[in-house]
Amino acid sequence: MDNEAIKQLDLLATFHYVVGGLIALFSCMPFLHVFMGLAMVSGTFFGATEGSAHPPLFIGWMFVIMGSVFILLGWACAVCILIAGNKLRKRQGRLFCMVVAGVECMFMPFGTVLGVFTLIALNKDSVKALFP
Repeated sequence: MDNEAIKQLDLLATFHYVVGGLIALFSCMPFLHVFMGLAMVSGTFFGATEGSAHPPLFIGWMFVIMGSVFILLGWACAVCILIAGNKLRKRQGRLFCMVVAGVECMFMPFGTVLGVFTLIALNKDSVKALFP
């Protein structure tokens, strides 16, 4: 077994945990849009003045739905990255890790760097030998 390849995979797994946590954290930012949309729908966002023009109700629902979709997609990506980190540590699922590394490249700047390094590492012959 190549000790250098094992160290590299363990380090990549740790960085996957960190990046997955950061993506999960930043995926919570659309909660502001969800709460703002809920305030629009309930009528408390614009105050209680009568006769003032309010936007249509579907605008508030659009904020709620789109914000919720972005939150769920971000959390799903974060979970996939965390699972890939776990698989890297256990030396399982090389193809899954490569797919997740490709998706990680969308998350600038940390995901891009981690995704590229993961793809490079997983294509080395010494690392390929560690996976079943």
